[in-house]
Amino acid sequence: MAEARIFADLKADHDRHREMLEKIGETQGASDERKSLFKDLREELQAHAAAEEESLYSTMLADPELRDEARHSVSEHKEIDDFLGELMDIDLSSSAWLTKFKEMRHRYLHHIDEEEEEMFPEAAKKLSGDTENKIADVFEDRKPQELEMAKEDKPGDDRD
Repeated sequence: MAEARIFADLKADHDRHREMLEKIGETQGASDERKSLFKDLREELQAHAAAEEESLYSTMLADPELRDEARHSVSEHKEIDDFLGELMDIDLSSSAWLTKFKEMRHRYLHHIDEEEEEMFPEAAKKLSGDTENKIADVFEDRKPQELEMAKEDKPGDDRD
């Protein structure tokens, strides 16, 4: 059985995030490269989380058998968002920034591994092919819109 489009979309994002995290980890100080890569990562993570919540998680929250996993993942999104906000407030050249970045990277990698290894397979068992396609349509529609909004919204900003 082929992997559902929604899970392929999410895993493709996760792979891109892993690469971005790796590149940032190789930068030093408050270089233009670190600033640019971190800005891109922040926007990408915010957009990904919002689109994922609006598509997959909203569907999972409606299913009593999947609700706890979705709540857990939403809480982890909030945790990563908080990390991103803290990182924006720390001087990129400081050791405190690098320490906080490494902590955020560890938590995010744990989160996406958990999604891919546990949550996605569990959701795939419960969701119909039609539902998975609808979720993918929503995700693919929302992600570009969320990327545009993330350029203006800082982590933790409430949208009107």
